[in-house]
Amino acid sequence: MGVGKTTIKEALKRWEETHNASAAEAKEVLLYFQWPPIEKMDNSLALIPKCEKLSLSTNMIEKIACLAPLKNLKILSLGRNYIKAFTGLEPLADTLEELWISYNLIDKVKGISVLKKLKVLYMSNNLVKEWGEFNKLQELLSLEDLLFVGNPLYEATEEAVWRAEVMKKLPTLQKLDGETCIRDVADEE
Repeated sequence: MGVGKTTIKEALKRWEETHNASAAEAKEVLLYFQWPPIEKMDNSLALIPKCEKLSLSTNMIEKIACLAPLKNLKILSLGRNYIKAFTGLEPLADTLEELWISYNLIDKVKGISVLKKLKVLYMSNNLVKEWGEFNKLQELLSLEDLLFVGNPLYEATEEAVWRAEVMKKLPTLQKLDGETCIRDVADEE
């Protein structure tokens, strides 16, 4: 059975040993690239209630789960996993400001609109192919910074058309794919 896996509890114990600190008090907890990898977000996340920035990137997580105890979480990094959907984010509806979820397997945007305070969404290199899905990002009324390169929809759209369309659809956006959004006053008419 392969190399086994690391649980969040084990990863937190390791984190405490490395940092010589209590995870329960930590504001920033980085558990990326664990070996063997973490495969599951579980109830052990309750051990880090004060966490404001959590990274679980570069693991083998398939589902977003067990976030309810993280009442202070502002930044969640889940890049380079096997996540297929945005379900599980509901507990962060009123706190999460940044979601980094590039290099996953997301093709549907459903479920992200619960994040009322989301300002930054990095979701490059996922599997979104349709404008119909992309349009659900319009429900993120605070979105300022979006990274979307590497999705089939982006790849299939000419760059100038892409930027114009996205800026029209997402009027609060200040940065798209790493570049500042410059809007013509005439375009606003």
